[in-house]
Amino acid sequence: MIEKMMLWFMDPTMDAAMKNMLTKKYEENPFLMTTIATKLTPRAIMEAGMRAETGQEIKRPIGSPNVLSPWEKIMFSPRQLHQLPTETKKSIETKTIIGPNTKKPLELSMPILLTGMSYGGSLSLQMKVAIAKGTSRAGTATNTGETGLTDEERDSANLLIGQYNRAMRMKEEDLKHLDAIEFQLGQGAWGGAAEIETKSEDIREHLRGTWGLKEGKGSTIKPRFPNVQKSEDIVELVNRVKSQADVPVGIKIAGSDFIEYDLEVISKMDVDYIVIDGAEGGTAGAPPTLEDDFGLPTLHSLVRAVDWLNEHNLKEKYQIIVSGGLTTPGHFLKALAIGADAVYIGSIALMAILQSQMVKALPDSPPPQLALYSGKLRDEFDAEEGAKDLANFLNSCMNEMKSAIQVLGKKTTTELNREDLVTMDKELSEFSGIRYGASKRV
Repeated sequence: MIEKMMLWFMDPTMDAAMKNMLTKKYEENPFLMTTIATKLTPRAIMEAGMRAETGQEIKRPIGSPNVLSPWEKIMFSPRQLHQLPTETKKSIETKTIIGPNTKKPLELSMPILLTGMSYGGSLSLQMKVAIAKGTSRAGTATNTGETGLTDEERDSANLLIGQYNRAMRMKEEDLKHLDAIEFQLGQGAWGGAAEIETKSEDIREHLRGTWGLKEGKGSTIKPRFPNVQKSEDIVELVNRVKSQADVPVGIKIAGSDFIEYDLEVISKMDVDYIVIDGAEGGTAGAPPTLEDDFGLPTLHSLVRAVDWLNEHNLKEKYQIIVSGGLTTPGHFLKALAIGADAVYIGSIALMAILQSQMVKALPDSPPPQLALYSGKLRDEFDAEEGAKDLANFLNSCMNEMKSAIQVLGKKTTTELNREDLVTMDKELSEFSGIRYGASKRV
């Protein structure tokens, strides 16, 4: 009865609305909003409203919706007859070593690591603990991101990479407690190296202690390290830290059209690995302009970086970890085949961690509210459950990758190369050195 009465009351409203849309002039017609949304896009309209409301720079979590790396245009070439597939998956080796020539190399069960997502600047402490526990159970490593070293994350992670960052939140005395050291010089989601401010009122007591801040003082990530006025200063800083380290030391940069010039500077450094973070990289909240309109896509950044290192006979000296918008085992495998030694993942891992807990947020709030340091639902997140889900996700990806490696007739992830790939896009083939599938083999 109630349903029938509601429909009866709604009918006149719907009739009037339909009549307006079918008869009124366009400038007076509510249907105009459909045309406006088609032209401007709903996202641009919503973001315009946010800017108009506050007059401040807006920040968009997770990263850009612009995915420009054409991973879907690359396929693998299975072995069936002229070469045979690997006899059993049990013989396939996925062990990955970062910094094999160091005194204490980073030994991983798989070539998948969790990227730098910082406590405070990005994620809650509960989420960082979940990631540390989940990666430990899967036999891989996690990364502190641009923050300081906490006992909670260190105690929960078997393998912890610490970012020596431009805010100097990671102190030099903390470096000896890390399993690898990573200089953070830029990231894809911030268009490279931007100034990022965290106001005092947004810093709670535990984080204030982690960052070594006095009451009432905020924290700012600068575009440069202190006392760095030229590229040579960065080289000197990195080499000094490397000379005192027993663990692998790496450097992280955002992919850009100047990538060969950046690699030329890095070639003067004694680092063990280079992180290339493509334009599709995510973050807790960067200005949309820096997310959408800066950088070089992950795939193109990786191809150019690997090619430059090979051309200069440096690929054996520097390992590459690639990151930025990689979401599936297929993406990971293709990156390895192109020349990466390992991959960093972030946003997709967060979705996996939250998969069983999203109902705590939806439909009233987006799931990241459970994960972010500033999230209103952060205290409802269950770290143990999240750790279990992350470990399951990583193991699932690795098992799927083993199946693919078996079909390729390989026995290790390190055997993958561009000969395993094919594309039907001629321009992509010419750029990447991947075989063009419309050309017959002879």
